[in-house]
Amino acid sequence: QVQLVESGGGLVQAGGSLRLSCLASGRAFSTYAMGWFRQAPGKERRLVAAITWSGGSTYYADSVKGRFTISRDNAKNTVYLQMTSLKPEDTAVYYCAAPAGYSDYRLEDEYDYWGQGTQVTVSS
Repeated sequence: QVQLVESGGGLVQAGGSLRLSCLASGRAFSTYAMGWFRQAPGKERRLVAAITWSGGSTYYADSVKGRFTISRDNAKNTVYLQMTSLKPEDTAVYYCAAPAGYSDYRLEDEYDYWGQGTQVTVSS
């Protein structure tokens, strides 16, 4: 069974930065894509960034392009989300996610395993 544990959330002022981390266990981390989702109050959970198993390709939602960077360290079984120039509309619970198989890492429906989430709050 795959376990995902996020850390690094918190309260930050608009324009600030945060780095989220997700430690994975339970299977060969380095062979699977990984993603970060977020869910704001009253809204659906949406994919904001994803990365292939090698880190060679990445995907970003339009709302975060140029501000967020996803990366991974396969030796540490960890995926990161560096968030800069944060805006109040980035406030959400952020979830680390992993797919069960090998498919298009940019598709939200491909993700089957979830962390518990970490709260990110951006004040204006």
